[in-house]
Order: sequence, then C-alpha cells, then structure tokens
Amino acid sequence: MAISERGKKEPSREQPSQSPFSRPRKPTYGDLVSNPQIRKWVRRAILALVVGVLLALVFDLRVGVTVAILAVIVDTIRTARLGSSVEAWRKSSAVERRTERQLRALQKKGWRVLHARSVPQDEAGASDGRIDHFVIGSTGLYAIDSVGWDRRLPVRALSHKRLYHGPRDMNHQLDQARWESHQASKLISAQIGFDVPVQASVAIYGPRISWKYLRVRDVDVYSGGRARQYLRHRRPTILNNTDIERIAKVAEEVLPPKYS
Repeated sequence: MAISERGKKEPSREQPSQSPFSRPRKPTYGDLVSNPQIRKWVRRAILALVVGVLLALVFDLRVGVTVAILAVIVDTIRTARLGSSVEAWRKSSAVERRTERQLRALQKKGWRVLHARSVPQDEAGASDGRIDHFVIGSTGLYAIDSVGWDRRLPVRALSHKRLYHGPRDMNHQLDQARWESHQASKLISAQIGFDVPVQASVAIYGPRISWKYLRVRDVDVYSGGRARQYLRHRRPTILNNTDIERIAKVAEEVLPPKYS
C-alpha cells in the first residue's frame, strides 16, 4: 500500500493477480515499434519493396521480385556479420566485433567466452583495465585485447623484448595486457583454490604482421584475423568440460562486465 507524502493512504497501485485462464495482454503498437527485430524486418521490407518496384518498372515483374528477395538475403547476412551477440556491447569497436565473430565458432564447441570484462585495481592502486575477450577452453585461459593500428606503418619485434608500430614503442600495450591477465589469474586462482594461469595476447588489426604468432614480453602477438586459429593452435588439453564451466562461473563473478 503506497503512502502519500502527507500520510494519507492512497489506493493500491498493484495490479490484481491474473487468473491462469485469463487471456494474455495483446501487444500494443508501441511494443511492436520498439522491438528492434521488428524494426529491422520492416526496414528490409521497405528496401525490398523499393528495389522490386524500380526494377519491375525498368525490366519486368520477375526480375523485380528476384532482386528484392536477394536484397533481403544480403541485408540479413550483412547485419549478422556486423552485429554483436552481446546486447550491452553494441557500441564496441569494429575490431572487437571482428574478434567476437571469430570466437562464436569456438563457443559452439564448448569454449566459454566473456566479452568486455573489468579488471579491478591491484594492491598498489594501479589503474584498472578491461579485457576485451576472456576465453576459457580445453587448452587453458586466454585474455585477448583487440587493437586497431594504422595499416600504413609496419609492425616490428626485437628479440622478443620490444614491439614497434612504425617509430612508436608499443611495449605499454603489451605491459597492460600482461598486467590484466596476471590480475585475472590471481583473482580466479584465489576462488578456485589452485593456480590458474591466463595467457595474455594482443590481436592487431590494420598493418600486415610478418609472423604467425610471436611471444613478446610474455604476450602473444598476432594478426587479428588469426584470433580463432591462435586459440585452436595445437596445444595439450588441460581442462575438461567441468573445469571449463567451473572456471567460467568464477570468472563471471570476479571479472564483471565493463561495456562502456
């Protein structure tokens, strides 16, 4: 029962409980308009109609209908490729979405993938970070950062100790990735009860990478388009399905989402 500001009782605003035999509420026009899936198909229908009518007028009805259907199919495929499966992560960068799409196939095979996970500050008060993609699979745990660099500048590595993008020293990027993976390992290990190492890696989009996979400053570096191949690279199996689910549950708790 709600109480007014002056202490007078107001009628209850709670809706009466519905009988299990009562009819469900019919969706309103507002519900339909606000549904993103319906809006998407309405847009496709308008596109198909415009294309179909124009081509039917220029050529004939059969050509118009055929091209209209093809336009809907192409738009559906394009939206699926560009979209994100993470509802709260719609404003992720293009390179993050590209890595996410590569990881979907692994999820179908029992791997667990967490996107945009926050890494809390350490005891020294170091700045908190964000792991773009946290992956748990049969071969271990991986923290992947997706980065987009200027494609006109070359990427070079010196003695597995330094990474350069053109004239710029990019070791800070590797150090950040290594720190994030170390923090994640420490948090998860404390909850699991045994050491759970996390391998840091950086997937680079833009410039051509002359190597397949290279470890620099304990961080695996590779071309962004090889993210899935990197994870499927031949390694010993160390985790079973039970381990994967258990670690994934802990990771979801200690590494909260950070989508902004």
